[in-house]
Amino acid sequence: MPGDGRHTLTVRRVGIDTYRENVVFLHRDCHVYRSAGFQALNKVEVTPADGGEAVLAVLNVVDDPAITRPDELGLSLQAFEQLALAEGAAARIAHARPPRSIGAVHRKIAGETLGYPDYLGIVREIGEHRYTKIEMAAFLVACTQGGMERDEVLHLTRAMAETGDRIDWKEPLVADKHCIGGIPGNRTSMLVVPIVAAHGMFIPKTSSRAITSPAGTADTMEVLANVELSARRFNEVVRAQRGCLAWGGTSRLAPVDDILIAVERPLSLDSPGQMVASILAKKVAAGATHLLVDIPMGPTAKVRTQNDALRLRKLFEFVGDRLGLHVEVIITDGLQPIGRGIGPVLEARDVMQVLKNDPDQPRDLREKALQLASRILEFDPDVRGGQGYVLARDILDSGRALERLRAIMAMQGRNPSPPEPGRLCKALPAPRDGKVAAIDNLQLARIARLAGAPLDRGAGVDLCRKVGDAVREGEPLYRIHAAFEADFAFACEAAEAASGFLLAGGD
Repeated sequence: MPGDGRHTLTVRRVGIDTYRENVVFLHRDCHVYRSAGFQALNKVEVTPADGGEAVLAVLNVVDDPAITRPDELGLSLQAFEQLALAEGAAARIAHARPPRSIGAVHRKIAGETLGYPDYLGIVREIGEHRYTKIEMAAFLVACTQGGMERDEVLHLTRAMAETGDRIDWKEPLVADKHCIGGIPGNRTSMLVVPIVAAHGMFIPKTSSRAITSPAGTADTMEVLANVELSARRFNEVVRAQRGCLAWGGTSRLAPVDDILIAVERPLSLDSPGQMVASILAKKVAAGATHLLVDIPMGPTAKVRTQNDALRLRKLFEFVGDRLGLHVEVIITDGLQPIGRGIGPVLEARDVMQVLKNDPDQPRDLREKALQLASRILEFDPDVRGGQGYVLARDILDSGRALERLRAIMAMQGRNPSPPEPGRLCKALPAPRDGKVAAIDNLQLARIARLAGAPLDRGAGVDLCRKVGDAVREGEPLYRIHAAFEADFAFACEAAEAASGFLLAGGD
């Protein structure tokens, strides 16, 4: 780096959220851009002029001085926060060295099997932001199209878990559960956690926000309580209540997984190997010793055949066993949404109805939560096999689970003004008499997202009929809720074009 000031610029905070990618901006007339041979989308290294830790970023070139002037170095929100300099401070910019591990990516593209050192090098340099999104996409596509041996999945999992923080709870048994997703309304974690915690087992649950679904557990829990907890507060809640329901984004548990997910989602990549590595790396880093994995199976679920489900189960068990994690996998019914609500507010309503033993509670959500909770309770050596279901049901029916969730909510910070379902509402009528033969999970999720979920907490779809139910012509199949006219119109248009319901026969 020259020391004569030619590469030193004034830092400017550019209010652009670049979602897990550091981006810097140079004006096209900047003397550094012209003299140093930078090009748009180059990887660059930015360092405080008076010394300090460097930040790696992708370069964007602008022509508008309102974004960045020729004497400035603009930083996206993520890069500005990471560099930790005040606006107006001096920083230096230089070309970043290419990632050393890129050769391993080229070998994977060519169809080779990679070893643990290869995956560790790739993961470390992704975590250091040395990879561009194009390079990460090439790595992910190579792993998806070429496939991964089960040992490679183990190597990737271990590498992701070891390149971030790890929690040691100093507990002999730390339980967790995870669903691979794809089923709208499947909000069982908010029932399983208070049931298991009320029994006295340790179940610190960090959950994700929705990326392509109408709601994640964190989105739904946020309707009721704060989910963005500091590490200290997270620890206090878990120690006091034996469990919690918090967003995992405030931690550095397997952070490379979050970076890769941001690339996978737009490409619709969801290979079994990457899925297993993503899930198990997070659980190992979070200190789990026992994990229950829920694999819903159905024609519009992520896993559509029994053979695919069994292969995925064996892969989870293989990797978990070699990481010292006790993994039990349950294959569940993924034919249709679970519960009635699809969207944060509607799903939170379903959860509270089950906890309160409301006569109108969605029975399928209650039953699935009890089945999952019973399997976790049987991780406890003091609970005999086959006794978990009765124990889980007693904890739920007695109100102890409701009491425990309320205590968790109070410690996390109860939401004083929970949102309501969207004020704009339209019922989608049945086109004729018949019975519901099938429900398309993907289409119902799409309609709920078009309505505004999960960003608009009250948006979504409220089901009036489930598979096997009879319906008369004109009776509602479901209701669409939205807060904004544009979202409402998009959702209604999509529902009218394809309702997601298949009717068969008549009365």
